[in-house]
Amino acid sequence: MYFVELNNQSTYMPLLHIIILALVQGITEFLPVSSSGHLVLTHSLLGQNVPDLCWEQNRVMDVAVHIGTLFSVLVYFRQDVADMLCGFFRKGTSGFDKTWYMVGASVPVIVAGYFLNLWQPSFLCLLQVTAWTTLIFGIVLWVADKYTPAEKSLEHMNWRDAMFIGSAQILALVPGTSRSGITMTAARVLGYTRTESAHFSLLLAIVAIAGAGILGIADIMETGNATLGMDAVIAAVLAFVSGWVAISLMMGWLQKSTFTPFAIYRVILGGGLLIAIYSGIFG
Repeated sequence: MYFVELNNQSTYMPLLHIIILALVQGITEFLPVSSSGHLVLTHSLLGQNVPDLCWEQNRVMDVAVHIGTLFSVLVYFRQDVADMLCGFFRKGTSGFDKTWYMVGASVPVIVAGYFLNLWQPSFLCLLQVTAWTTLIFGIVLWVADKYTPAEKSLEHMNWRDAMFIGSAQILALVPGTSRSGITMTAARVLGYTRTESAHFSLLLAIVAIAGAGILGIADIMETGNATLGMDAVIAAVLAFVSGWVAISLMMGWLQKSTFTPFAIYRVILGGGLLIAIYSGIFG
């Protein structure tokens, strides 16, 4: 069993729930379908209080799954990571440009996320919000992918493009939008190919996931609840494996096809949720 403390009240989360949540996080973190939206939905299906859990989450488990997904993207893009480390202070190299585009593009969402975390509006965790954003941004992804030429590679990246794509991450602070989805959509709007859109989006994920993990660690150190149990280790491993598999399958798919299946999935999921919610069946 996994110990969780919410609002000074002790409760336990079954190991099965931890496994489910870790797999959901790992699989959906990098796909353009919204990991936060799926987690809100999963919490609701597991009978948990979604608005409370959305903000008052257990930081040890949060850090565990973020470490797992962070390593999955680092391992998959190990060549890019090596280039960026080697070119970090070598101006004019591809590694230098790529590193600083990632850092600069991440600043807007870091600032916005900081203030949103201070506010912590519970209405953002409502299932209705997740359903609408899942549906709407699924349609936006499909339109951008279908009607924009796919011509540009990361060699064409410049500060204007990097900041446009990075700023789009602010929308993903609303569950259901999808950080990966909105950045891939923004890159497609600018004319980048499908694989290159996903490539830059996943490189941006390194900063986003690492930042979330650091905030979680800081919170753990502040509260003194720095206990890493076997449940957290299991969650991290599951998130790593499922995240790496999801990235591999998606990148392989985009080399020969489009984002349409992801968009269709989002429309079906969002539309189905809205029907269930407003008919009183669910939510």
